[in-house]
Amino acid sequence: MTSISKLKARAEELYPEIVEIRRHLHQNPEVSYKEYETTAFIISKLKELGIEVHQPLETGCVGILKGGISSERVIALRADIDALPMDEAGEHKQAFFSKHKGAAHCCGHDAHTANLLGVARVLSELRSEVPGTVVFIFQPGEEKLPGGAKLLCETGILQELGIDSVFGLHTSPMHPVGSIAVKSGPIMGAPDEFELELIGKGGHAAKPHETVDPIVMAGQFISAVQTISSRSVDPTEAVVVTIGKIEAGTAHNIIPESAYMLGTIRTLSTATAELVHARLEEIVKGIATACGGSYNLKINRGYPVVRNAELETERLIKAAGEVLGADMVQRMERPIMAGEDFAFYQQVFPGTFFFAGTASKEADSFYPWHHPKYNVDEAFFKSTIPIMASIALNNGD
Repeated sequence: MTSISKLKARAEELYPEIVEIRRHLHQNPEVSYKEYETTAFIISKLKELGIEVHQPLETGCVGILKGGISSERVIALRADIDALPMDEAGEHKQAFFSKHKGAAHCCGHDAHTANLLGVARVLSELRSEVPGTVVFIFQPGEEKLPGGAKLLCETGILQELGIDSVFGLHTSPMHPVGSIAVKSGPIMGAPDEFELELIGKGGHAAKPHETVDPIVMAGQFISAVQTISSRSVDPTEAVVVTIGKIEAGTAHNIIPESAYMLGTIRTLSTATAELVHARLEEIVKGIATACGGSYNLKINRGYPVVRNAELETERLIKAAGEVLGADMVQRMERPIMAGEDFAFYQQVFPGTFFFAGTASKEADSFYPWHHPKYNVDEAFFKSTIPIMASIALNNGD
C-alpha cells in the first residue's frame, strides 16, 4: 500500500490546484438546493478522473470509484456543497470574494468540496491499490431543513451501494491548522427550530389598558424560557434555547397587534428535546392566557444528534495520528451544540464526523462559523487529503 509519506507528498503537490478549486467555489457560491453550477463543476471534475457519477437529487451528486483490489468493502466520504444566504467580509478573502450577492461560503463548504475532490484525485491515481469501492458524496442542502443528507438517504442509492461506513469533516476555527478533533458518541447536538406569533390587541400607546400588548407578552416569554434549562431540565443534560429574532411594532406610539419570534432548541437526546418542546408550549400558553392574548407556535424538528461510531472513530484517529502525529489529534471531552445533517447518514450506516483545524493568524481564520469574515487556512488540505485517502486505502484489518 502507498505509504503515508507518499500520500502527504502527493497532497503537497496537489495543494495549489486544490486551493484554486476552493477559491473558484468560494467566488461562485449557491445556496441550499440551488447548487446547479456547483454540481456541474463537481461532475466535470469527477468525470475527468474516470469516476462513475450518479445524480439522484436535482443538485449534488454521488461518485463511485471501483478499486483494483477485490473486496466487498464500501467506504463513503462526504462533503456538503451549499453556501449560506448572507454577504461576506474580510481582507484575507478579498481576492476571491463571492460574486453573488446574498450568498457566501462562510461555513467552509467550499473547502469541504475542494478537499473531497482532492481525495478523489489521489484515490483515482491509486485505483489499483484501493480495496473494494469508494463512494464520494457531494451533498446539497446541509444548511436548510429537511437536510440534503436526509433527502439523499431517502433515494435509497446509498443503501443500494451497500455502504459499510461513512466519514465526513467540518473545518474548524476552534482548532489550529494541521490538527483534528473528534470523539466517539455524541459530538454535535440536535438543532430544532421554533416560530412563535404572539397575538394581542393593538391600539394607542397612551391607552395600554384598552389593548393586549404582544410586546409585553414577548418580554415575559423571553425571560420565562430561560427557566427551561435552569429549572425544568436535569442539570447534567445539555440544552440550549435561544431566540434569534424578534419582530414587532412600527412606531413609538403604537401598540401592535402581534409580535413574531424565531428561535432554536439544541439538545443531545430525544427525551430532553421532547421535554423542552412541551415546556415551550406550556410557557407560551400560560403567558398568552394570563395577558388575554393568543398565540401560534410551530416547532420544526431539525437534524438528529451526530453520534460517532466507536470503531470508525478509532480508525480515523489511527489514520490521523499517522499523518499528523498523535499530539495533533485531540480527543474531545464534550460535544458541541451546533447541528449537522451528517447525522442522517449515521442513522443508516456506522460512521464518524470530525473537525479539521483551520485556524491561524496568517489566514485570519479565528472567526466562528456563519460570521461574514469566516475563512480557513487552506494549508489544512495538506492534512485532510492524506487522512481521508488513507482511510479509503486501508482494509481496516
